[in-house]
Amino acid sequence: MNRTDLSILLQEGEGSMLEYKESLSSALSRELVAFANTTGGKILLGVRDDGSVKGITDTNDIRARIQDIARNCDPPVKILLTHIDTVTIITVRESSEKPVQCSDGFFWRQGAVTQKLTREEIRTFFQKEGAIRFELSVSPKFRYPEDLDEEKFTNWLSQSGISPNGNQENILVNIETTERSGGKLLFRNVGILFFAKDPRRFFNQAYITCILFQGTTNVRILDRKDFAGGAVADIEDSLRFIERNTRLAYKIEGLKREEIPEYPMASHREAITNAVMHRDWFIEGANVFVQIFSDRIEIISPGGLPPGMQQTDLGHKSVRRNPIIADLYHRIGFIEKAGTGIERMREGARESGCPEPVFDADGFFTVTFTPMETPEDDRHQDGTKIAQRREKMDLLKICQKESTLVEILSYFGRTDRTKFRKHILQPLVEDGLLELTIPDRPTSKNQKYRITPAGKEVLHEYLSEITADKR
Repeated sequence: MNRTDLSILLQEGEGSMLEYKESLSSALSRELVAFANTTGGKILLGVRDDGSVKGITDTNDIRARIQDIARNCDPPVKILLTHIDTVTIITVRESSEKPVQCSDGFFWRQGAVTQKLTREEIRTFFQKEGAIRFELSVSPKFRYPEDLDEEKFTNWLSQSGISPNGNQENILVNIETTERSGGKLLFRNVGILFFAKDPRRFFNQAYITCILFQGTTNVRILDRKDFAGGAVADIEDSLRFIERNTRLAYKIEGLKREEIPEYPMASHREAITNAVMHRDWFIEGANVFVQIFSDRIEIISPGGLPPGMQQTDLGHKSVRRNPIIADLYHRIGFIEKAGTGIERMREGARESGCPEPVFDADGFFTVTFTPMETPEDDRHQDGTKIAQRREKMDLLKICQKESTLVEILSYFGRTDRTKFRKHILQPLVEDGLLELTIPDRPTSKNQKYRITPAGKEVLHEYLSEITADKR
């Protein structure tokens, strides 16, 4: 810094990164802490509030006092001292170990004012900077073993591959869901989310709301469910809600019908798991939402992106807001390794023939899925295949009792024997679904057709599908 730089600072006036002080006092610690807790800044000693220079002598004693004040902050504040003419410039670096405090408390910079933090502001600050982690905090209200859901814990162990024969308390400690203190087992919040009998009794925000809307707006609700069974059950229940309230397309190959969901269900599992895993659990007035519209599905998570993440980082960078929650999901196969969730959502959509999901982060993190687009001619072809398959299944039903060609033609209202035999009956015979009663004389007037064991199996499968569809 030189005289020109100092002149600019004197003209600039006080602001979020610049403070004037006439003289040195113990109150300097407040300014040091405030700048360290925000983005850093400069303090000009020997300068009045109006920017006029009063001056201060540059001595070893003054420099030592400034350094002592900075060192006595907790943690110490890093500074750089420069003296130009009669002004001492203290350059304060932003702390990498926020929040910083002095003997007078916690301070931060708001515009040109150094402001002392209130209790709620301190709490919010600690949360934002990651000094307090929701999942690691201990809940004094949880009573072990009374509040523990043994079935949830046993099921989680089974899915994770951990032997249930070990000491239960040791397992809970080792997976970081609890900690020991004074001979007692204390449950952390993460343990409550996964293993409590009623997680919502401890955290009102611990549930997922699934809503089916009519049309493309959130005006009329057709179906709504709140799922509050725990961190694992809520995801499974939400997926079942989506399956129940979205359509299926059908792909016909021969006599087999393949059901194709209009949305990529694997991507939905990834998205809902991510919504629970990465949400800001300190936001008590909001929960995860799954919203189904006629043209899209939105999965919404409170809290936006974790600190250090930008929207352009999605799919390239991973910052886990709740790493222990992520680890517990990883152990039971709900997620793969860290950082793959976004790409897995995209890949799942592509493999299902759907557009890639759209991501938005503005206080809440929203993933929007749109269904596959089926061209009109494809729909027509699928409809034709379904009709042909239905006709062949009807033929198998008729042939449960031996039937002549005349009887079969009469049932379907057909007259062309050769065409029907060649294009309908013969393929079923070749596929082993029908058989001839007089195999060595295919065109005999006494010839009859009957269903084979393989044909009965295919027919049974078809009838089961029809029964399920009617439900």
